[in-house]
Amino acid sequence: MALDINGIVDAVISHAMASGYFERVNGHEPQNAPGNGLTAAVWVDGITPVRTSGLGSASARLVFNVRLYTPMVQEPADAIDPNLTAATDALMRAYVGDFQLGGTVRQVDVFGQHGAALEARAGYIQQDGALLRVITITLPVIVNDLWDEVA
Repeated sequence: MALDINGIVDAVISHAMASGYFERVNGHEPQNAPGNGLTAAVWVDGITPVRTSGLGSASARLVFNVRLYTPMVQEPADAIDPNLTAATDALMRAYVGDFQLGGTVRQVDVFGQHGAALEARAGYIQQDGALLRVITITLPVIVNDLWDEVA
């Protein structure tokens, strides 16, 4: 079985789009500073086999970064973090609630059974001379039986 990366990425992106919080949702890490409002971007961070694989095939842990961006120069400044946090909450709720991402994965690894758990971390990045407030969600998912073990 091959990794259905397009189906999985589409499922991750569709939750962001359905939340209603974002002006744009990218399936890649942006090369330029996003515009005004909230932007979400999704990209793969890593792939590793997991120990719960079967005897004839290996399952994998696929980790996504889901980064939420907004400019730091906007008014009211007091709304920046609450807006990002509300959008983060909506996505975390969606990923936990649809823990099989529409049947494309075995599970979202919510509690970190196979590594780092689902989490969100806030920070700042500088891009194209613009300071952006960001929250990066680490979204680990487990995909069953990706690679056949052949003697």
